[in-house]
Amino acid sequence: MKIYNRTGKTNRIFAGLSSFETIAMFRRGLFYCYLSIYLRNFLGLSVTETTLFATIPMIMNASFQTFVWGRISDKYQLRRTLIIIGEVMGGIGTIITWYLHTQPDDKRVAAYVIILGLSCIEIFWSMSNIGWSSLLSDVFPEKSRSKVQGRIASISGFGQILGVWIGGVLYNGMELQYEGWGFFEGSLFFVASFAMFISVIPMLFMPEGGISDNGGNGNGNNRNIFSMKIFLIFLAGMVFINFGRNMVSVILPQYLVLKDGFNLSSGFLSYIVNSQAVATIIAGLFAGYITTKFGVRKTLMLGAVTGALSLLIFSVTTNIAMIFTGSFLRGASDIIVISSSYTLASVLIPPERRARLFGLFNATIFLSWGLASTLIAGPITDTLIALGNTEVFSFKAAFFSGFTLIITGIFILYYLFNYIMVRNHVNVEVA
Repeated sequence: MKIYNRTGKTNRIFAGLSSFETIAMFRRGLFYCYLSIYLRNFLGLSVTETTLFATIPMIMNASFQTFVWGRISDKYQLRRTLIIIGEVMGGIGTIITWYLHTQPDDKRVAAYVIILGLSCIEIFWSMSNIGWSSLLSDVFPEKSRSKVQGRIASISGFGQILGVWIGGVLYNGMELQYEGWGFFEGSLFFVASFAMFISVIPMLFMPEGGISDNGGNGNGNNRNIFSMKIFLIFLAGMVFINFGRNMVSVILPQYLVLKDGFNLSSGFLSYIVNSQAVATIIAGLFAGYITTKFGVRKTLMLGAVTGALSLLIFSVTTNIAMIFTGSFLRGASDIIVISSSYTLASVLIPPERRARLFGLFNATIFLSWGLASTLIAGPITDTLIALGNTEVFSFKAAFFSGFTLIITGIFILYYLFNYIMVRNHVNVEVA
């Protein structure tokens, strides 16, 4: 299977990938922004327990990306097929999960039904994740991947804004129903499922994907510079950076609606979350320019420092304006880190091992949304509350722990870029 990088075809592929990702971000903003609040405030789970809705599903996602779908994708060079099957099965599974969680009389049991249901769904969503990552590298050359990633993220940010806003409206039925109505009565599940079915449409017009006879897109040096040691150190740095950035994703909405804290409504919460999406749109437009001007390594470090600053703000401020600032910086960091780290990974990974090793790279992102929350943020918060500290203080301590993780990751990457890569004469700059 071949992909020819003619301008007309790549523009059509870009349009298709952008459309798919916009709908996907709409679904994520709609559903996941408010799910942790529903699990904690309506179904009665602890802070640590609420993080399990991200941890267990993401473990399933990362495992199947790396050990199942990545191998199948590389062996048969399947990209589009995996995306389509994954989204359709995810949509069906979402409806089934809603129905099953309404059956138990015990609310805590209902919460765990959602967690287990999402875990099964992620098996199929992982098909979509690995297919999307590999297809983008199949189609676009190294020098343009950061720019393409940024542009796609910028466009999809509008989908996230719309999703978060609609999610806030549906969560309490336009303030005419009880808090959590949108999940329990099913509207949030139904809209999310419908979005998955719709997202398949642009994929129907995409090429299957796969590397061409000359080994796929790239500068031809991938095979020569590949070192598993360098790649694993790079992954280690990304684990700390991504775990630090994303460990607060589950608990941040809970913190912002605390009655003893900011006491935000679901509607006002959507404004905070959407300030992050606005930053995504703006940063996405400039991601390619920043990478070209400063290089992929400096751009990645800049994104990590920005993410650390956002968590430092969350851990010390009592001012709602500063919360908006922290959220904005967090959104900018997301795009800068993801686009630059993806570009760097695509240079380090040889084309014939693209899907499998991208599975490992994606795991540093997907596991960070839950595993760090379950093992670090949740226990820190619950333990400090149990020891008699206020909820506000306990959440802030968790945010600060995320800051320290990012700083650790920055030092690992600094050592990699300035010592190990230099010693091994590895040049990853594609600008």
